Amino acid sequence: MSAGPDGLSTSGSTALRDGERSLGQLFSAATADLSSLVHDEIALAKAEIRQDVKRGVAGGASLTVAGVVALAAIPMLSFAAAYGIHALGITLGWSFLIVGGAYLLLAGLLGLLALRSFKKVEKPQRTIEGARATADVLKKAKPRPAGPQDRHGTSGR
Repeated sequence: MSAGPDGLSTSGSTALRDGERSLGQLFSAATADLSSLVHDEIALAKAEIRQDVKRGVAGGASLTVAGVVALAAIPMLSFAAAYGIHALGITLGWSFLIVGGAYLLLAGLLGLLALRSFKKVEKPQRTIEGARATADVLKKAKPRPAGPQDRHGTSGR
């Protein structure tokens, strides 16, 4: 038996013509391509999720800062501000109410900033589209029709 340039036997009825690949080679190539595609899809999903986690952490940090400001600053500065407003001629009760309202307004503003950060978190859209496209291709894939050898029962069965 003589070997061709690709190392395959060129004699006998199982010889492949130039440019043709065996079923095993085709299956191996398809498996490698599918494996590569799956690995790429997973890498894309990880990258998109990592970005969304960073956005979520930023939103969480803003919300934490809002809570700390609302809780820690109110007791420390409320008295000073209320007595300062009282010095302007407003009764003490109204002075404390004005200061408390100002701090709640600040906390609300920081909460809105956190909400805006959370709304930027998105689904991994490119990953979903890629997975759908892959599924569509696999659904439409059809087996290759039997060659002349298979039709005449000489496929080795």
